[in-house]
Parts: sequence; C-alpha cells; structure tokens
Amino acid sequence: MTGAGCFLVRAFPLSPPTLPPVRLNHGLHLAYCTNVHRGGDWAETFAGLEQHTLAVRRRVSPGRPYAIGLRLSDTASRELSEPAKLRAFQAWLARNDCYIFTINGFPYGNFHGTRVKEQVSQPDWTTQDRLAYTNRLFDLLAVLVPDGVEASVSTVPVSFKAFRLGERGLRTARENLWRCVEHQEQLTRRTGKKFHLGLEPEPFGTVENTTEFLTLFRQLENDRPGDLRLREHLGINYDTCHFALQYESPAEALGHLAKHGVKISKLHLSNALRVHPTPEVREALRAFVDDIYFHQVIERRADGELFRYADLDEALATSVSDGPQFDREWRIHFHIPLHAPETAMFGTTAGHLRGVLDEVKRRPALCSHLEMETYTWEVLPRGLKQPTVVDMLASEYAWTLSELEQRGIRPV
Repeated sequence: MTGAGCFLVRAFPLSPPTLPPVRLNHGLHLAYCTNVHRGGDWAETFAGLEQHTLAVRRRVSPGRPYAIGLRLSDTASRELSEPAKLRAFQAWLARNDCYIFTINGFPYGNFHGTRVKEQVSQPDWTTQDRLAYTNRLFDLLAVLVPDGVEASVSTVPVSFKAFRLGERGLRTARENLWRCVEHQEQLTRRTGKKFHLGLEPEPFGTVENTTEFLTLFRQLENDRPGDLRLREHLGINYDTCHFALQYESPAEALGHLAKHGVKISKLHLSNALRVHPTPEVREALRAFVDDIYFHQVIERRADGELFRYADLDEALATSVSDGPQFDREWRIHFHIPLHAPETAMFGTTAGHLRGVLDEVKRRPALCSHLEMETYTWEVLPRGLKQPTVVDMLASEYAWTLSELEQRGIRPV
C-alpha cells in the first residue's frame, strides 16, 4: 500500500465461469443480499429478483437449489403479506428452485437514489414501527423458509448515537427487543422453525463494537434474569466491514461473543477501503464521496489512538499538515467488491473477512448464515465497476467460494 496508483484499471473477470451450487457442507447457507437492488415497494423488489437475481442464479447455480438473501422495505413487506402476493411468490420460488433463509431488515424505507445516511436508523428500536416491521418480516419467514432451515433477520444496532436516546429511550428499545424475542418464540411454537434477530453494529450506531454489544446484551439479560429465550432469539449480525473499521481482531471479537453466549445470527461478508491519507490518496478519495450513504472513517495513528469521522468528506476536510500522513491509517465504511484488488494507493479490509472465514473453518457451527453484502453498486466509482451488477455479484460468488474451498467448506 505504498507509492501511487488507484482503482482506475478494471481488474475483474468479465465473464465468470459457471460455478458449483451454493448450498455448503456443515449446513451453511450462502447468498448475496438483494439490498444492492432498488426495492421501494414489492413490485420494484420483485422486478429486481426477476431481472438480476435469476441472472446471477444462472451464472452460479444452474439447475441446483439457490439461496436468496432478501431485502424488504416496510412497504414491500406489507404488500408481500397480502395472501395472494405471498402465494404467488412461494410459487415463483418453487418454480425457480430458490429458497429464502434470511431478510435484511436494517433499512426501513428507500435505500437507493435518495439520501440515506443517518435516516437508515429511522425508525429505531424505540418505536412501535420498527417492532411491527421486524415482526412482520419474521411472519413472512415463517411461511417462506423451508423446514429444517433457520430463519434470520438483521436490524439496526438500536439507533444512531447522535440521536442521543438517553436511559429512558434505551430502556424502551430493550423492551421492544424483548417483545420481538417473544414474537419469535410464539412463531417457533406454532411452526417448529427456529428464528433469530441479529443486531448489526456499525460505526456511530448506538452499538458499534464488541464491547458495546456485550454491554447491551448484559442489560437485556438483567431486564429479565434467567429468561433463556434471549440467547435463542437475539444475537449479532457480524458485518466484516464494520468490525474491520473498529480495528478488532476476528478471533478475539468472535471469541468474546462466544464466551458470553451470544448467538452469531448472520455473517455479512463485506469489504472496506483501507488507506494511508496522503495528499495523493485524499484527492483520489473524492471519487468516493456521495450524498446517499454515510462513509464513516476511523483513523488509527502510530500510537494506536483512534479518531472518528462521521463521513468521508469530514475526514477529507482535516489538514494534511497535522503531522505525518503515512504513519496513520484510515478505514472507510464504503462497501467495495469482495474481490477488489489491492493497489499501491488503496488497500482493503479483506484480511479481516478472511480472518472470520478462518474462524468458520475452526468452528463450522459458529454461524450457518453467510451473506455477501456489497450494496454500493450505484455509487461505486467507475474504476471499481464491472459492466453490470450481475457481473459483480457473480465475481463475488467466485471469490467467496474459492476462499471457502481453501478452508474445506464446499458446495454440496
């Protein structure tokens, strides 16, 4: 990560080969998250499945069962809950030999084409709207998930720190999370299926790292001492980009979570930028600034001290004269393709992702839900884009399956 250069040369295969199916040994399931496609309502969501997901499926799993990591907005979830639409979707899944095992319930409303940033946390877990939406997603999974397959929903890490919930707000959020746990238990009693909610820590979220998650988890346990339903139905959605930004070690973070009995609900396989903020790099990073998403930056200096910036433009506004730039590192919350090559100017956090996969190799029962989540297709700089989103997703499957194969995790 020295010298000059950037993501200006397209280094991706344009026509990935046909790959094996994506149901894996050890009972693992692998999908890509459909939040990469637009989905303001059910019609738009289904159009993305028809146009893009089936095209990816033909590339990576022709003639074999294919897992879908579904993203539903609140509006789409309400519309899909209509019996006729739900029956039609079930028939579509059966016809195309596809199945659902997880839903991304983090973004409540629109997730593309308009400002998302802090609004992605609204409504948060202090509200009945967030609870009702999440319970509805579990209701849909109760119908859609095949027998013998666990069902997961990922969600916001309670709220956004700048919203300053206070103790009263945090207590309300915990009460709502417990109500969601109760709803899942009722579904389990009725259907015999297993359900779990994964809070997804991210920079500047109310919960953004292992320590903060464990603090919340202990508070939830203290709210209802001895109630074991929490450990069954609420856990963590471990996003490898988000945890890499916190400079956490995969082995240590996952080890601490396991020690405290936390369920790893889902692993989000994601990749972030890692740079030294030299003047040359700062200039190149301007291509990554956008008005849609937050791109939080966490800087680590030579002495290990961390500095946090809520968005990339804020970090870029800092002075380059503030000491040597090459002795500090920026990790930037901008999801880039898993297979993006490192260059002289830009590194990636793929090392953290590989570390998580090493833990899966060591403990295959760690988590059965693996979901690739590079939602930034529309805002990726030109040099990082392949001709189509289908090309990108097929290349991500090729990269991920290769990494898994190296660890003895194979399609079945």
